[in-house]
Amino acid sequence: VAAQKCRKRKLNAILNLEEDVCNLQTQKESLKKEHSQCSKSINQIKQKLNNLYHDIFSRLRDDQGRPVNPRQYVIHCSSNGSVFIIPKHLAKSEQKQDYRKEQKQK
Repeated sequence: VAAQKCRKRKLNAILNLEEDVCNLQTQKESLKKEHSQCSKSINQIKQKLNNLYHDIFSRLRDDQGRPVNPRQYVIHCSSNGSVFIIPKHLAKSEQKQDYRKEQKQK
């Protein structure tokens, strides 16, 4: 009787594990679909942002009325909502400073 109960518990454990595996496989497929949808959304947003970036730079002019070169300048948004056009080399040094501040806070 003890051996029968042991075999029954073992079979029940195996059945439960098989059910868990099926549930996890279903969850995995669901997460893959969600990941794919998120990736598509991110790519669409990146494309829209890129288009907006090019549209903004196509309309910008310097003091002499010449177009602003997007290879030399970047759009910078500050934490207070202000938007600036700054030279790329300044933006890179500012990013480094922000990164150092974040590291110190951690």
